[in-house]
Amino acid sequence: VKQLKPQVKDAKGLQVARRLIDTEAQVLYRLGSHPQIPQLLAHFDESNEFYLAQELIDGHSLEDEFETTPWEINRVIEFLIDVLDTLAFVHENRVIHRDLKPSNLIRRHSDNRVVLIDFGAVKQAGTQPATQGYMPNEQLIGQPQLSSDVYAVGIMGIQALTGQQPKKLVPHRKTGELDWHIYAHHVNQQLMAILDTMVRYTVRDRYPSAKEALVALRSLPAQSCRPVTEYRAAPAVARPAAQTVPV
Repeated sequence: VKQLKPQVKDAKGLQVARRLIDTEAQVLYRLGSHPQIPQLLAHFDESNEFYLAQELIDGHSLEDEFETTPWEINRVIEFLIDVLDTLAFVHENRVIHRDLKPSNLIRRHSDNRVVLIDFGAVKQAGTQPATQGYMPNEQLIGQPQLSSDVYAVGIMGIQALTGQQPKKLVPHRKTGELDWHIYAHHVNQQLMAILDTMVRYTVRDRYPSAKEALVALRSLPAQSCRPVTEYRAAPAVARPAAQTVPV
């Protein structure tokens, strides 16, 4: 159960927050049909505080894994494809995650797949501050795009390859693009080009959504995409019908 504490206290502000959370909750009910997104079971409010009851994911945060960087190239490619495959489903539903970062990705113990949690739209509805570091400029000024999520995934890919925290990746003084190649001499040019496109400063120069970035990664030579982890298919689990507790 997640608790959202709106900063507003007046009746009008709480009414707006309640409406926003209800709208976003309906989106989460729909997205929960994907096996790598937790199912929202119910949402409600009590004493002017809001709650989400979600499916429990038995696993560990990828924040722990990112502390052991740099990763092998194949492991990074595997990670990018796994996350982007789920994110493509999110984007096909015209939803922007808005808060992709290692702590919002869970490695599920049953099959090692990466699960996306904590969609930023709901947190925004609860008026909690957004997380910086993995956000592109357009999102920081309140204009997130589908490609803003692509940027965040690209930053995580670069972090995994180089071992550098996002705040240490600064723009090149001539190009204005992130100057990360100096930390990645071992990375092949094709993967570098894909990651560069994912994290372009200008929105129109990036992949427009997760689908296009995924296609680019899957076009890499077969030897570059060889998985380093054997995934086991998760057993089919009957999901209970979504329920909404009146607010």
